[in-house]
Amino acid sequence: MLNGLKQIAMGGRQVWPLVEGGKGVAATNHLSSGAWALAGGVGTISAVNADSYDPTGRIIPQVYRALTRRERHEELVDYAIEGAVQQVQRAYDMASTELQRGIGAININVLWEMGGAQRVLEGVLARTKGLVNGVTCGAGMPYKLSEIAAHHEVYYYPIISSARAFRALWKRAYSKASEWLGAVVYEDPWLAGGHNGLSNAEDPRVPQDPFPRVRDLRATMREAGIPDSTPIIMAGGVWALREWTDWIDNPELGQIVFQFGTRPLLTQESPIPEGWKQRLMTLEEGDILLHKFSPTGFYSSAVRNPFLRNLEGRSERQVAFSTTATGDHQFQLDVGVGRKNYFVTRDDLLHARSWYGAGYTEALKTPDNTLIFVTPDDKAVIRKDQSDCMGCLSQCGFSSWADNDTNTTGRLADPRSFCIQKTLQDIVHGGDTEQNLMFGGHSAFRFAKDPFYSNGFVPTVKQLVDRILTGD
Repeated sequence: MLNGLKQIAMGGRQVWPLVEGGKGVAATNHLSSGAWALAGGVGTISAVNADSYDPTGRIIPQVYRALTRRERHEELVDYAIEGAVQQVQRAYDMASTELQRGIGAININVLWEMGGAQRVLEGVLARTKGLVNGVTCGAGMPYKLSEIAAHHEVYYYPIISSARAFRALWKRAYSKASEWLGAVVYEDPWLAGGHNGLSNAEDPRVPQDPFPRVRDLRATMREAGIPDSTPIIMAGGVWALREWTDWIDNPELGQIVFQFGTRPLLTQESPIPEGWKQRLMTLEEGDILLHKFSPTGFYSSAVRNPFLRNLEGRSERQVAFSTTATGDHQFQLDVGVGRKNYFVTRDDLLHARSWYGAGYTEALKTPDNTLIFVTPDDKAVIRKDQSDCMGCLSQCGFSSWADNDTNTTGRLADPRSFCIQKTLQDIVHGGDTEQNLMFGGHSAFRFAKDPFYSNGFVPTVKQLVDRILTGD
């Protein structure tokens, strides 16, 4: 046992200060989260389009049969509620012996920017009373989170990346339901996997030390009258607790809890497919890319595989244009655009001709008055994916869907992005790890270096938690 580490009270439960990081689509389910709670930590089920099961226990494919996006969106909301409810029920059953003793906890993770987020959250909590302890929520500014949690008498765990963001949430909404604040999750923008809260004022190429940022967060919480016993959960870059001993029992920080997002992916209970687990063991330092291709508009971190490199290539094969000859745009584009009139610089004209000659013969317009050059096959996939949109996000840059009265963002769909629902569903259900988005934290390369995983060892969740408690 690491010196100074002890169980704490959080969200009305007695738990180890260890939280399973909630992933996106189906990447944490009842198996991993139930096992984490059974081990005395906080298991976190992804309530983002979670899997549901037929009577034989097989996963029900999420097939969308409606003709319109609005109708498909309704199908998606129904799938999301039913899947999350089933996952919670199964996880609770797995860990019930400890949960009924007040030890361990089951939380659900919700992406605030997912389509129908409030409806999904209300629907799940209404059907899981007494089973869910708390709701972890980020990707956006979830002002209504505290109100919904208080109504259903569960704790809320907002994910933020700066003291400023928490201050805004507290003043506008959270102060009205302070008794249900279970903890505040600080998600480091430069270290965490998946979507993060990197702001326009921060440079993605210049990481900042998390300690002063978390210290500022605690100062903000103290100003609001929030006691130090309300934990801050450090998320992002946490691998071995021996590397964080100066955070434990540190009076500057108050109570600190640690979230593990990447390491729980490689356990026997983890629902990700075997190919994904094997790929994690081959990663090297620098293989995780912090990028902004996500249709959410947020930065996110994922393995820089051929899928991401293809997206990088799309943006690199890009030229700015004018519809009339003006300024530097004096040269009419003569490839990839048919009879349409686009004017570009001389250098960009030469670039476009070169790309065209290499097989990138289709020019697609972006919302920023630029054109990207893609192959005919890529164009066909982009157009089909945009057409098949089911409204999985509240605002989607890729398809222009918006969860509003008009169901549109009012902007041109952006072909530099991708259908995130399609790729996440595919990879978690056995799809090609090289041709799909594979989220991961920036410490994922350590699987290949940590002796705990030598000779391809894949631990159970209990073995992993026991290992973490030693400091390693």
